[in-house]
Amino acid sequence: MAHLVEVAFKGNRKEFFLWDYPDPPPLNAAVIVDVERGEDLGYIHALGELAEKRNGGCSHGCGTSLPSRKALRLATEKDRGLSKDLEKLNEEARRKAMERVRANNLGMKLSDAEWQWDRKKLTLYFTADKRVDFRNLVRDLASLFRTRIELKQIGVRDEAKRLDGIGRCGRQYCSASWLPELRPVNLGVAKDQRLSLNPSQISGACGRLMCCLRYEHEFYVQSRKRFPKEGKIVATTLGEEKIASIDIFHERVTLRGVEGNMRSLTLAEFKQETEQHGGLAVQTANGDDEDTAIEGIRADEISPELLYTAEHPVFTPRANIVAEHPPAENGNAQGSEGPGKRRRGRRGGRRGRGGDDTPPGTS
Repeated sequence: MAHLVEVAFKGNRKEFFLWDYPDPPPLNAAVIVDVERGEDLGYIHALGELAEKRNGGCSHGCGTSLPSRKALRLATEKDRGLSKDLEKLNEEARRKAMERVRANNLGMKLSDAEWQWDRKKLTLYFTADKRVDFRNLVRDLASLFRTRIELKQIGVRDEAKRLDGIGRCGRQYCSASWLPELRPVNLGVAKDQRLSLNPSQISGACGRLMCCLRYEHEFYVQSRKRFPKEGKIVATTLGEEKIASIDIFHERVTLRGVEGNMRSLTLAEFKQETEQHGGLAVQTANGDDEDTAIEGIRADEISPELLYTAEHPVFTPRANIVAEHPPAENGNAQGSEGPGKRRRGRRGGRRGRGGDDTPPGTS
């Protein structure tokens, strides 16, 4: 039975292959693999159960199916020597291609160049803000390098993954070291984690929001479920106090009293006090929590006059009006001014009319 292996190439590019031999290859061993129109050299990144798990969860995986291409053999010393020579050729090819980009006046940035091990294909990776028509560029590069040219447009996150580096945390980029998939990151995850919204502090080397904000977000969401909401008013041994802040790492809750005095409790102590004194002190009329409470005013203390003003009158369903004032036998509402009659326009009827049903010009 063939073994499933994951092979890593230049620029943190990885693909899955089948090793059709009885014994699996050693980890980190150099192998020659079958690729489109030739052969390439890579290194064993994962095998066995780990390779099967990554095959189903990575963006470059095959899901539940197996890959169609195979790893042909282990690389020899001569094969590895040819691969090292390609490192200089890759940088040389990128510089020459960049000169052709300037000559064609194209708005694109060439990030990296990658020769295939058998030198039958040259892949150029670039970033661009807009769509680029590079048909003339491909013809120039094909005549210059005398091989098959492939241009691939990538995003700034993929560029950082290929080029690799050290992040502001002092460690290798997550995208280049272990992160299996680059998922989009929005500003909402930074707000949920109570981070500074200054872009210079939460952005990575690529200029986008850091990838760690995304995979750490689930921890913050699950941890906050054990804590009360900030801004809630609770009943404790000192009376009614407001939740000023919470600390999910040290599991502490900071409370502020009516007179402004602050105190800090552990989560266990806070739960014990609130359970003994009836829990939340602010409750709405229908039994929900106090999400509708105005800061500084309890929800049960708001006067109805504050809620229903002239600009926002109370809406009375028509079904209730009909039930209270049933229509007369002739089918009309009770009187011209009865509750069931629908009035139009301003008070006193439309302008120029003596009454609701009096045509204009008559008395």
